Amino acid sequence: MGADDSGFSEGVAASSGDPRVLLGVNAALSTLFGWTIVGGLSILDIAAFSPINVATAAIIVFALTYAVTMS
Repeated sequence: MGADDSGFSEGVAASSGDPRVLLGVNAALSTLFGWTIVGGLSILDIAAFSPINVATAAIIVFALTYAVTMS
């Protein structure tokens, strides 16, 4: 580790980042998690595995994650 490590740490801690990256990663992970949720419910015969159900689950997870992280 070099002498500039403390400067990098301070810069990362002070940076709020690009919100588009946060939204993109949130959308991708929410879709993957929604797919997993609906897949599990499909195995248990609670819900049908369909693109509509996956999209609905992804939107719900996205909205909850966004609300928690932005508050």
